Amino acid sequence: MEKRAKIAWLYLIAALFVAVGLFMVVKMNSYLFFALPVVLAVLLLYIFSLDKVLLFTAFAVPLSVNLKALDAGLAISLPAEPMLMGILVLFIAKMLYDGKYDKRISHHPIAIVIYCMFAWMLVTTVTSEMPVVSLKFLVSRLWFVVPAFFLCALLFKKPKNIHLFIWLYIASLCIVCVYTIIHHSMFGFDGDSAHWVMTPFYNDHTAYGAALAIYLILALTYVFLPGIKKRRKLVIIGVVVLLSVAMTLSNCRAAWLSLVASLGVLVCVLLKIKFRWVAAAIVVLVGLFLVFQNQIIDSMEKNNQDASGDLVENVQSITNISTDASNLERINRWQSAFRLFGERPVFGWGPGTYQFVYAPYQMSKEKTIISTNAGDGGNAHSEYFGPLAEQGLVGSLLVLALVIVTVTCGLKTYSRCKNKPSKVLVLGATLAFFGYFIHGFLNNFLDTDKLAIPVWSLAALIAAIDVFYADKEKFEEEKE
Repeated sequence: MEKRAKIAWLYLIAALFVAVGLFMVVKMNSYLFFALPVVLAVLLLYIFSLDKVLLFTAFAVPLSVNLKALDAGLAISLPAEPMLMGILVLFIAKMLYDGKYDKRISHHPIAIVIYCMFAWMLVTTVTSEMPVVSLKFLVSRLWFVVPAFFLCALLFKKPKNIHLFIWLYIASLCIVCVYTIIHHSMFGFDGDSAHWVMTPFYNDHTAYGAALAIYLILALTYVFLPGIKKRRKLVIIGVVVLLSVAMTLSNCRAAWLSLVASLGVLVCVLLKIKFRWVAAAIVVLVGLFLVFQNQIIDSMEKNNQDASGDLVENVQSITNISTDASNLERINRWQSAFRLFGERPVFGWGPGTYQFVYAPYQMSKEKTIISTNAGDGGNAHSEYFGPLAEQGLVGSLLVLALVIVTVTCGLKTYSRCKNKPSKVLVLGATLAFFGYFIHGFLNNFLDTDKLAIPVWSLAALIAAIDVFYADKEKFEEEKE
């Protein structure tokens, strides 16, 4: 009888749903009611299977489309950003309800730097030239960092989730690569079209190149990961080849530099060169640049090789500060950022405000053919100089602190790992993270889902391996 009663209720609810739906269609000409099951299914998924939502987000990010790029009057990436907003809201609700979170992650050095960054961002939002803009920037940064760092760190308690998260993103990125290469071929793989053929998935070749650099390093990491079967390894090698071809065709010089820098760190790690010697070498190089800066700049100004479709010419154009419009425009943006900093060195102009305030700080002699008098060309093209203008010296130093603490933590974890999979994974994540922030000298993308999710999830992976796996003999899930 009880079973029959349940079946009867099921039929009754179904009949009521159909009846209400038909009434809305006939009388109100509305089909929205039929979306209710989908909405309820999504809500249930968020409440009971948030891990699956996070994993789906990893797949969704590369394929998400920014409505601003489609002239839709909005600046939101669909479907990734609404999903991330939902995750943030649910996380806050859960924290308010039970307040439970793994203290090993919440007290981790990387997490502490993140707290400091948000605390200072809040202060500079209050003092901002444009408080509403800064508040929006702060909230959007929250819906990137909370899911990608704080929730992914917990997701990565299970080794299979680490692999799923990385490879779901790579699978989606490979789809974009195939689309981009086919689209690029229609224009004869020329250098100019390389800048935009990845749209609408990435707004230009620099963001696309940065993502390729990160996941090329991670894909190569899996080539050396122990326990991978031969068939899977062949697939991984195929992915490496595809990402390498896409990277070459992207014409993104900053991404190429980031790979070279990551390779340099890898060589130092494998040769067991101590950090103090690397730091000393960097200090010497910086000192030599300061001493001979006039001669170096004169030499760079004599280079008139512009970027082109030719790989060698593209490499040569990296140091061209005489005719290359891209390089000159970066210098224009940086100089504007320094002038903004000079006027407000402590609190800056407010998070997210650079693009709205830099126009008057451009100098006519520094403008290029791609500069605008309105100063509506975007950000400061640097993860370091943007915060310098927007959040003062402290803001820029906190970015440096994030890089130093995360990379140091990654290398220390690599040294003490007792199992090889953890060792290989944390090294790959550290190299990819470091590579992005080398790229970050020339571009900044942490205000977009396309790079924020990869970068903050790399930090989460480093923290998770440090906390959950480094001291274990086997790469396995924690026993409760």
